[in-house]
Amino acid sequence: MRFFLTLILLLIAIFFTPVSLFSFEGKGCAGDCASCHSLTKDEAGKILKIEVSEVKTALIKGLWEVDGIQNGNKVKVHIDFSKKYVVLISKVIPVDDIGKPPPIRKIDLNLIPLTDALIIGNPSAKKKVIVFTDPDCPYCKKFHTEMKETIKKNKDIVFYIKLFPLVNVHPESYEKSKTILCKNSLKLLDDAIEGKKLPKADCDTKAVDENLKLTEQLGINVTPTVILPDGRLIPGFIDSPTLLQMMEAKQ
Repeated sequence: MRFFLTLILLLIAIFFTPVSLFSFEGKGCAGDCASCHSLTKDEAGKILKIEVSEVKTALIKGLWEVDGIQNGNKVKVHIDFSKKYVVLISKVIPVDDIGKPPPIRKIDLNLIPLTDALIIGNPSAKKKVIVFTDPDCPYCKKFHTEMKETIKKNKDIVFYIKLFPLVNVHPESYEKSKTILCKNSLKLLDDAIEGKKLPKADCDTKAVDENLKLTEQLGINVTPTVILPDGRLIPGFIDSPTLLQMMEAKQ
């Protein structure tokens, strides 16, 4: 009898004792990693050695997205939550968008000044193609050759080249771009593409900074970026046959 009474009292204790007495209530991330990790602007500035304007959690979990200024230019860099690694991300693609054709963007060509643009081809050609390029970008170097091949096939096409140095990826391209634009020299751009050393800029041109502001306003963040005569924007490298086909095809 005493055994059954003890058993009943034990069952009552188990079923009516608050759950909190049996559960662990220590601190945890609970799915929100940012609640356990932090990165201040001062910390980010010391790690990256830049002037930091904003720190926020990135789209990809486990990373901080840091906006800042380096050599007078805006940069965006990612730091992992351990603060041991810097991750360079040019674009984040949702998994559901993989395999789908990118949406077509159109740019108002009147928003792009061409006074500082370098020209490949006949300036009198009717079909004007604008290209944003980086002298140190490997895909830009490939497209540089494709541009020259294109004007051999079609004399009615001219390329206007705007220099857009990706300073957070190619830190030397900014000064190279200044040197090229100080002389407004296609020859110097050719030299940079070929890997030749360029002299220091002999002027204090603001053209490079203006191009960087322009690309930010237009939402251009990839090199090369090609803008067709009708304003269609093509991010990334394409070969000459594909370019000609796109120009001939209706939108």
